[in-house]
Amino acid sequence: MKHSILMILIVFSFGSISAHEGGHGLDLKTWELTTENKTINADFIKYENEEVWLLDGNHKVSIFQISEFTEVDQDYIKSKSEFIQTLNNNATVETEQQPLSHFNISLIALGIFLLSFSVSKLIKQKRAIYLTHGTLGLVVLFIVSCKNTSTAKTSQTETLSSDVGMMQTFFEKFDGVSTHTDDNYLYISSNGLPDHDMMVGITNWQQQVPINQNYTGGNSWAIPTHPKMAEHPLSTKTNLLKGAIAVAVNGIPIFNPLNNRGEDANAIGELDNWGGHCGRADDYHYHLPPLHLQNQVGIGNPVAYAVDGFPVYGETTDTLDKYLGKTNPDGSYQYHTIKEYPYFIAGMRGEVILDPKTKAPENQVYPQPRTQELRPALTPLRGAEIIDFKSLGENSYALTYSLDSEEYIINYNWDSDDNYSYQFINPDGTSTVETYKPREK
Repeated sequence: MKHSILMILIVFSFGSISAHEGGHGLDLKTWELTTENKTINADFIKYENEEVWLLDGNHKVSIFQISEFTEVDQDYIKSKSEFIQTLNNNATVETEQQPLSHFNISLIALGIFLLSFSVSKLIKQKRAIYLTHGTLGLVVLFIVSCKNTSTAKTSQTETLSSDVGMMQTFFEKFDGVSTHTDDNYLYISSNGLPDHDMMVGITNWQQQVPINQNYTGGNSWAIPTHPKMAEHPLSTKTNLLKGAIAVAVNGIPIFNPLNNRGEDANAIGELDNWGGHCGRADDYHYHLPPLHLQNQVGIGNPVAYAVDGFPVYGETTDTLDKYLGKTNPDGSYQYHTIKEYPYFIAGMRGEVILDPKTKAPENQVYPQPRTQELRPALTPLRGAEIIDFKSLGENSYALTYSLDSEEYIINYNWDSDDNYSYQFINPDGTSTVETYKPREK
């Protein structure tokens, strides 16, 4: 009878070990809406411009006015927002230890008891039944050990906390790029201007030129440090034609290879020799993976990180999945590049939050930094080709383009008070000057 009870306990232990423990979910808070007299369960995302962004259990984002909440919830929202801003201004990197559960401790104790009991009885009575008990004790200890090892590997796969320091070293190789972290994101700050030449090689140009951007503080680029594989990955052919899908390690955003009209920007001549160009806010960004950065970070290191948290590497001979990525033996995931469209990230393999103010295909991942248009939107200058771009000094540049076999020059600069000046020089030497100052936000 004693042996039967013991065997039942062991079988029960094996069954418990093989069961899936725990799960993944949001820490949802109950909110009271005074205008609709109802409650909702959702997680707080941000509070900005009197708008409160909440994420429900289905990962759907909803936006409310703060006046719609009770006074208690309004106080909570403001305090939470201030706390998050404080975190964003302080760089902290923490690695979590995975403690043993009470159940695992009990199993270890059982295994040790069985092993000790069996050894003792074997010495005294030399009976085979105790050898079986001892073996089972060893098996219990082995399974608990394997389970905890597996849990540690799973935790490492699902989170990049232990790699945040390494991520920071790649970004901070470049002058003017800085990083900081909070519990969920690595934030990348820069002025949006790379340390290489720009614009040369563009044959389909909308008359935009690169200027500095304020990708700092709360307007920095954000890369998740706890990426999770998405159940339904987003195709970048039918999604994310707005906003960045990755951030290069030199602090420059990388947009979808398709422009907002769904055209391959590279194939139609919109990109320079480095795979980039300027948007309507004169913001420089890539549309191709910046493989030239391998010269600075080294072959075999990532050239960018996708906005779902997974790294982007150069070309490989390994077999890639339909999203142009692969899963490593340790369970981690990474993207690679190819020479033809879609070039990289054919689908957003990790979970992302979509900006509710955008719709497919011109939707974008949240959060995204804001840019501000300085000059009026211009139209493509048919037949123009950018043939030269150079720095004239601090915050001063000259762009030369050819049109109908004649050369035109744009000299432009800005000062510390954000006064922007553009001089347009014609082939005959005549010129015009335009000045701009960003509108107050």
